[in-house]
Amino acid sequence: MSIYNYLIKKPNGEILSMETYRDKAMLIVNTASECQFTYQYEDMQKLYEKYKTSGLEILSFPCNQFGNQNPEDGQTSASKCKLQFGVQYPIFEKIEVNGNATHPLFNYLKHKVDCPPFAQQTMQQKMLFNHIQENFPDYLIGRNIRWNFTKFLVDKKGKVIQRFEPDTSMLDIELAIEQLL
Repeated sequence: MSIYNYLIKKPNGEILSMETYRDKAMLIVNTASECQFTYQYEDMQKLYEKYKTSGLEILSFPCNQFGNQNPEDGQTSASKCKLQFGVQYPIFEKIEVNGNATHPLFNYLKHKVDCPPFAQQTMQQKMLFNHIQENFPDYLIGRNIRWNFTKFLVDKKGKVIQRFEPDTSMLDIELAIEQLL
């Protein structure tokens, strides 16, 4: 099975094949409009502007599984992100990334690369870990998505290269993108 075999849905209901992104590098992200990491929408927009002509696509999938931080539908999420954060990259319909209703694309992504160890060096990392451990302990097990703004980097041939946790520095992500392009 290849990443190009999956279907995704735009907020307007239109079904799109991942084949649309063949020969493009992709940063695929589960997002939330009311999360402490929403500043990353702007950071990702800057990456998109800088690297889209080199073949980078950023694909955003709203998810409400982490503390009810994306209660609105995909259409409202997309509008909100465009207005508040200037997002121009595609935002798709709201999905689930863990559990029985996990979207098939994210199930595929989660099983292609290992989870990095959960860093607990900074106060933000410790607080996030403690919050997840207390409220969503199953998300710390196996290959589950641990929180909003988990990112998967995919090369132009469709190979999943790396997984980045929400607190990964955008500078580190940019370096990985540059090496890929």
